[in-house]
Amino acid sequence: MASHQDDARYRAGEAKGRAEEKTGAMMGKGRDAAEAAKEKTYEAKDKAAGMTQAAKERTQEGKDKTGSYLQDTMEAAKEKASQAAESTRETAQAGKEKTGGILQQTGEKVKSAAAGAAHAVKSTLGMAGEEEDEAGRRDMRD
Repeated sequence: MASHQDDARYRAGEAKGRAEEKTGAMMGKGRDAAEAAKEKTYEAKDKAAGMTQAAKERTQEGKDKTGSYLQDTMEAAKEKASQAAESTRETAQAGKEKTGGILQQTGEKVKSAAAGAAHAVKSTLGMAGEEEDEAGRRDMRD
């Protein structure tokens, strides 16, 4: 009798360990995705700053020129800066949306894994009631 309980405890511990390992892996993936999105946002910001600086330099060079050419150059620089800023905003928004979706999926997977592990432990120890047993089987299928 004691060895059966020891065996059940051992299997329950293994199930818990696997669940914790999967949880850690999922959280790591979520952090990696968030970091990648953050890096892309910074890269886009740096690119926009570089484009803006280049536009300013071109505008400065154009000061020596007269008439409509100067005005055309300034308008082109403004347009490029505006496009760069819009691109940066879009990239940042896309990064936020992607990160949020990954973190939500990770949370759901962790929750499901924990519920499955808890059910496995209860079932192994004979502590799962009939309703919990049915719910656990449904969780494991999900």
